[in-house]
Amino acid sequence: MTVAITASSLTILPDPPPPPTGIGLIAGSGLLPIKIAQGLRAQGHRVHGLGLANQYDPQLPRLCETFAEVGVLRLGTWGRILRDWGVRHAIMVGRVDKGKLMHDPWRVVRNIPDFRTIRIWLNQLRHDKRSHMVLRAVADELHRFGVSLLDSTLPIPNELSHVGVMTRTQPTAEQRADIDFVWPMMSELLRFDIGQSIAIRERDVIAVEAVEGTDRMIERVARLCRARGWTLCKGARAGHDRRSDVPTIGATTIEKLAAAGAGCLAIAAGDVIMLEKERVIDLADELGIAIVGVPSIM
Repeated sequence: MTVAITASSLTILPDPPPPPTGIGLIAGSGLLPIKIAQGLRAQGHRVHGLGLANQYDPQLPRLCETFAEVGVLRLGTWGRILRDWGVRHAIMVGRVDKGKLMHDPWRVVRNIPDFRTIRIWLNQLRHDKRSHMVLRAVADELHRFGVSLLDSTLPIPNELSHVGVMTRTQPTAEQRADIDFVWPMMSELLRFDIGQSIAIRERDVIAVEAVEGTDRMIERVARLCRARGWTLCKGARAGHDRRSDVPTIGATTIEKLAAAGAGCLAIAAGDVIMLEKERVIDLADELGIAIVGVPSIM
């Protein structure tokens, strides 16, 4: 049994069923849904995929025993399909790319919200659209169809960050001092659900992540700080809900850090997914960036 402590409640997540149980996979864009599907199959589970229209990776259906494309705003359809397939547990991962939504020629038809989605919006999300509130509402709605969302990291334990320096490239004494200085500050930032990352150099906070996300924040730091060697610290919201709200980095993150002049990436150990972890670490070494897993102090 997994326990997730949120700011306002204690969320007890169900234990993963034993293989070869069928597991639903509600998939947005990016590589993470592919990794989850591969991980579930490696554990002996059957994968039943719901691909969000114009979002999911084209190779995903080949990894699923059954597959259906669904509208992003049609939660009732999600629940009915999973129930009809006999699915009782599901994982929801992947981004919803707003650009793809806007440029989909069928967006008006595909994204008409169904009654259940409209009801959730009016009753629960109209005045609070934070990601963990959206996740909680989706999870509650799926539960009405007999489907429980699982910890999204369960199929990929080897893709999570761990404690210590993960690269051959070592952080400098200055970068270690910056991490020690800013980590308690970031813990407070995460507790108040402001953002997931802070950029720092010589104990001077350069930028704090907000709604733009980590990649765009890194681009902002590049404009603000011309000096090289700064450090990006990234963690997870206090009591983050692992049913979906798990911070993720990948090769693109490392490439953007290098282009922006960063020299070190400090991430919360056990709380951050490292997509293609070995590749990320090798790339960081190639580009001269140290990766450090920091124990949580929250």
